[in-house]
Amino acid sequence: MKDVLPSPSFRHRPARFWWVLPSALLAGCGLSPVSSSSSSASASAVMEAARPGPLQQCEALVTTFSFAATKLASAASTPAGALSVGGAPVAEHCLVRGAMNERVGVDGLAYAIGFEMRLPRQWNGRFWYQANGGIDGSVVPATGQAGGGPVTSALSQGFAVISSDAGHDNRVTRGPGFGLDPQARLDYGYNAVAALTPMAKALIAQAYGRPPDRSYIGGCSNGGRHAMVAAARHPEMFDGYLVGSPGYRLPLAAVANIYGAQQYKRVATDPKDLSTAFTQAERQTVVNAVLGKCDRLDGARDGLIQDTNACAAAFDLARDVPTCTGARDGTCLSAEQKTAIGAVFRGATTQNGKPFYASFPFDAGLASADVASWEFNAPLTRDSGAVGFIFSTPPQDPKTFQAQDFVLTGDVDAMLASVQARGGVFTQSAMEFMTPPNDSDLSKLRSRGARMLVYHGVSDAIFSVNDTEAWYRRVQARDGAQTADHARFFRVPGMGHCRDGMSTDQFDAISPLVRWVEQGQAPERIEARARGAGNPGGVNKELPADWAPDRTRPLCPYPTVARYQGGDMEKASSFRCQ
Repeated sequence: MKDVLPSPSFRHRPARFWWVLPSALLAGCGLSPVSSSSSSASASAVMEAARPGPLQQCEALVTTFSFAATKLASAASTPAGALSVGGAPVAEHCLVRGAMNERVGVDGLAYAIGFEMRLPRQWNGRFWYQANGGIDGSVVPATGQAGGGPVTSALSQGFAVISSDAGHDNRVTRGPGFGLDPQARLDYGYNAVAALTPMAKALIAQAYGRPPDRSYIGGCSNGGRHAMVAAARHPEMFDGYLVGSPGYRLPLAAVANIYGAQQYKRVATDPKDLSTAFTQAERQTVVNAVLGKCDRLDGARDGLIQDTNACAAAFDLARDVPTCTGARDGTCLSAEQKTAIGAVFRGATTQNGKPFYASFPFDAGLASADVASWEFNAPLTRDSGAVGFIFSTPPQDPKTFQAQDFVLTGDVDAMLASVQARGGVFTQSAMEFMTPPNDSDLSKLRSRGARMLVYHGVSDAIFSVNDTEAWYRRVQARDGAQTADHARFFRVPGMGHCRDGMSTDQFDAISPLVRWVEQGQAPERIEARARGAGNPGGVNKELPADWAPDRTRPLCPYPTVARYQGGDMEKASSFRCQ
């Protein structure tokens, strides 16, 4: 694409608002009232909608763009169709790669905040910060996907999108080894978002001749945590926050997963394989028992448990699952298994029985491969390094560290103390640099008209949906009936960690967030689809054979539940959020 110099006629619009009037006045003016579950008659700020515009520079950005401590390595046009999301080709865009804050760490390794930006030729006037998952450490394509198997993305919708490695390269640090460097910890926890966002907005201004009118951040897992931390630390940076399955208390969740591994070890028939503590057949037996007690609570026997809280009251592991009287054969659980599994689902505790992380609900997705991966494999392969090197102060010695011993025989109370400790060059504890400060205080976000949309899979085995619900209830305790005007929480029944499970996990959460921020249309429900045979976003192999491949369900804002009203049980239109 030929470069065009920026036009001085473009000027950035400030974040002006129009105000949502009470419903009676709107009706009198011939306008539709903005839907909200709040009973408050107070007005809600709505930000002015973004304006589209054409890309004016691409290749020349390497020489024309300047920002402190930033180097652009390349800028080149990407033709339409070279990249696809959800089976659909992405339109022509400019791909920019670069790095910020290059340095040598205290461990002698090279560090920088690596990034890429994708700038659509036909821009919608918006910026999307793609918050990535896991321990970051690689610059994945900046498409801005959200939901299970993607049907759309921020890039596909015309956003300018940035993706980063959050300040370290896993190939250099050997994964969690970056935790030996104090600045790399801070970059991963919160500083990469704070540093990259002003730069990205400046790059957009250079490329399009004006800054973005509206800015959004979104991600799932650690990406959801990034979004929550940004809302708490920098509520002025973004107008909309899409928070998926957030590990917002990630250090505690990681220690809790190690606690779980120690419980499973007690009943594993093969000490080298934690999955033998709770086999797939045994997990399916528990699922069958849970469905027997809870499937009909929403009015439909359909393999999905919509009323999670009612199910928690109705189902009892000790009572409702057969106890083995002989050998384990997959159709029962031994008394020892029930003790160990019950401890995991009730939530991790210290040696003296004090809870330090949330409980987990029994749900229809318990038998999925995703749950098995997080319960039995992740403690040894992921949580060991995360707790040992990234979150502990001081970090473990990599020369002598043994992951299996650390996880299966380690002192959980000592791990808890280490993630809350600081000392020497590590001036912030993991609980300080990883978690959102004053997480329930959204007052600054609310005052400027920003919005937060949160979703979480009920069968998530690493970050508990109950933890996210507890956070939302704290927000409600502060903000009362007005909470739903600026923050809404959607549970996704059956869904595992960010996707999969016995669920309708494919949905567009980006468009509802934009409509909420820029038009005042609060999301009363989000339609989600199962990913059966032929789905362009990828097939979910966990789906039951008796489900329609394109089954749909509404995702409902907490505390409402999707309840069957009659009609075709495979269609979302047969359910109402009540």
